[in-house]
Amino acid sequence: MAGTVLSPRAAGRATLARQHLLQRTEAAAAAEIAHLGGMQAQAPLAPYVGLWTRLGGFTTDELSALYRQRQVVRIALMRGTIHLVTAEDALAWRTLVDPVIERGTQGAFGRHYRDLDRAQLAEAARELTEQEPRTFAELGTLLAERFPDRDPAALAQAARAQLPLVQVPPRGVWGERGRIAHTTTRAWLGRDPLDKPDLDAMVLRYLQAFGPATVMDAQAWSGLTRLREVFDRLRPSLRVSKGENGAELFDLPHAPRPDPDVPAPARFLPEYDNLLFSHADRTRVNPHGYRVPLFPGNGATLGYFLLDGVYTGLWRVERNTAAGSVLLTIQHFAPLSAAHREQLIEEGLRLLEFLGPAATPQIHFEAASP
Repeated sequence: MAGTVLSPRAAGRATLARQHLLQRTEAAAAAEIAHLGGMQAQAPLAPYVGLWTRLGGFTTDELSALYRQRQVVRIALMRGTIHLVTAEDALAWRTLVDPVIERGTQGAFGRHYRDLDRAQLAEAARELTEQEPRTFAELGTLLAERFPDRDPAALAQAARAQLPLVQVPPRGVWGERGRIAHTTTRAWLGRDPLDKPDLDAMVLRYLQAFGPATVMDAQAWSGLTRLREVFDRLRPSLRVSKGENGAELFDLPHAPRPDPDVPAPARFLPEYDNLLFSHADRTRVNPHGYRVPLFPGNGATLGYFLLDGVYTGLWRVERNTAAGSVLLTIQHFAPLSAAHREQLIEEGLRLLEFLGPAATPQIHFEAASP
């Protein structure tokens, strides 16, 4: 339907439907992680909230077990950032995004690599990380013994760019603490990433989770460039429409495209949720252009919320162990209607039950500047 024009609201409802943010799905956590094309996970506990807000009946034990069973891993992937993905996607996609990670590493540390034998460095880093999982501080120190007069941090980052390093549990496991230690996919999963990965399949997976989307949108999600030729190759099998700005929007033919006026319930998203970062044109979920802060920390205590399908404010959770209570503060960028306030209270109580089931829930609203 090349002549069809989609408004940002229509595109937004379509994306929300496949993100399972219009209605929760009963899918298993591993299937949902695959369906979403992975979840951004610099904050290791953030995906727990991201899955809770999309899945009915999700528990923290379900994702923790997937980590321990090595069915999912945290690894540098799209945009060079840490993502939680299935083991299969880690192996299928890491080679595709190697240029993205290398580009970022060169930009930050390239001056330290002059006359450095990067292949020799990679082999040394592989040996060290396969002996036992290493933190980057440990790895950099050990590499500096073999490559003297080099910056240890730069050496560790070069290893990150050249090797498919996964972060091993207990990092990322709910209720446990652990250092950020890395080993290779070969050591952890028994395999190296694919030598000949399928870029077309990766683009189709993006559309499955984030479509309808432009070429620039897919490049924003992945960090890759020159995807126009991929879309042109796939064009005969895709549904093509246009945005109000005239840009072509590509989509899977049978993907859900609900009516633009279908109700979108209040939803709490974790920090770094890919919904807010995976389009070049983000007006479908952020029509007001509000700043999206990148919170530091482990996740599961801070995030963003949606009202009527768009980004409208922030949330944070604070526990008072002595009082046996847990407080959810909802910071809204615009005045709230009574109906929206009621939606947020109802969904907020569900969030508190998930995060602090043994505590007395409290909810506080406050106006905030976007």
